[in-house]
Amino acid sequence: MKNVVTGSFGYIGKYITRKLLEQGEEVSTITTHTDKPNPFGDAVKAFPYNFGKPEELIAILQGTTTLYNTYWIRFEYDKASYRGAIENTITLFKCAKAAGVKRIVHISVTNASVESNLPYYSGKGIQEMELMKIGIPYSIIRPTLVFGKEDILINNIAWLIRKFPLFPIFGNGLYRVQPVFVEDLASIAIKSTEEGESVIIDAIGPETYTFQEFVHLIASKIKPKIKLVYIYPTLGIVLEN
Repeated sequence: MKNVVTGSFGYIGKYITRKLLEQGEEVSTITTHTDKPNPFGDAVKAFPYNFGKPEELIAILQGTTTLYNTYWIRFEYDKASYRGAIENTITLFKCAKAAGVKRIVHISVTNASVESNLPYYSGKGIQEMELMKIGIPYSIIRPTLVFGKEDILINNIAWLIRKFPLFPIFGNGLYRVQPVFVEDLASIAIKSTEEGESVIIDAIGPETYTFQEFVHLIASKIKPKIKLVYIYPTLGIVLEN
């Protein structure tokens, strides 16, 4: 079967691609970084997104059994905006429809909602809504906090613990996280293609922590005596801006 993974040279896309190759599947990727070193060599052919040239995207997607979509932006920067990322996603889904793609596996996020006042989560909610309208069987995978060697959030927490004597906790720190390992997320995404109907799957890890417990767990391997400082969330937003 032919699989196309968006962002095979990125974080989650790389793990999905690796597992597909291990299963003997054919994989191509659509990426913004065709000039990056290809960790998969000749096994994975890379094509540019070219959202402005949908006919090229359709040609790339011809004959595809499953499109694994990880495309999104973490935050707005330069000319990259959530609105633009949504429009690009809609273009990708329409091209998949025109190319006859059999199924789309879409990596979303837990608590994605068009009604969220957070643009990251509302944008993910719009992505899901547009996928549901496109008329292709789909798997929407909603991971919680994804951890792995290359993840940004947990590595940034570890860096702050290493470099500073204090670690800031916004609010009371009792809000909960249920982290999922990136390899497990890739397995869930691939396994979901066995479903005949469209599905929405919450990809959550087996253990639940409060955020302060989670920070203490990381600190126990780096600097066990780190002092936590609790900050009003509004103050944190002001400092960030």
